[in-house]
Amino acid sequence: MRQIILDTETTGLSPALGHRIIEVAAVEMVNRRLTGNHYHCYLNPEREIDSGAQQVHGISLEFLQDKPKFAEVSQEFIRFVSGGELVIHNAPFDVGFLNHELSLLNLAPVETYCAGVIDTLKLAKDLHPGQKNNLDALCKRYAVDNSNRTLHGALLDAELLSEVYLAMTRGQESLMIEMAPTTQEITADAALTSSLPLQVLFASTEELAAHEALLGDIEKASKGSCIWNKLD
Repeated sequence: MRQIILDTETTGLSPALGHRIIEVAAVEMVNRRLTGNHYHCYLNPEREIDSGAQQVHGISLEFLQDKPKFAEVSQEFIRFVSGGELVIHNAPFDVGFLNHELSLLNLAPVETYCAGVIDTLKLAKDLHPGQKNNLDALCKRYAVDNSNRTLHGALLDAELLSEVYLAMTRGQESLMIEMAPTTQEITADAALTSSLPLQVLFASTEELAAHEALLGDIEKASKGSCIWNKLD
């Protein structure tokens, strides 16, 4: 399974107020293994950044002036996430912003291109009800080193979330291992489906005599209730 751990940074809290994405990052994981492939881009939002948002991520409008607009990278972004299952912390926030950007270009919602969306915030709340479940709290809970996270950043946060997600869902990995066929099972299946003739080994005279003696003992001990003899 191909999964895409994704995060964004924005100019504010709501696309309904005209806020835009200024950074997007996506980290690729296949069969619960990070591949090293990632997508990362800063974007020119063509509008001011709220002071509260800038305090969170530290990205200035001056820094973004020479960066591409979302329209310029939209197809590259879609190609990277297509077919993957998105893994996002507080997914409604990021998905809402992504779909706003796509709608401005008359493109379909991001869910159209992906195999599904997992919200790790909801997953964390289900696992740890009544506790703090932001990314910093989860890093501490699952012993993920976030010492470099002095500010929010899409790429760093996506990388941290990938480790947190693997830790939160480790039981699924164990289940997958348990469900995987063992070498003995594979060998047995191969024997049953093989087109080669099976070799039949007949009991020797001594083995037949020992078997009859055992049945006699069972018949005596069970007072005539040996099922094998009744089958005969």
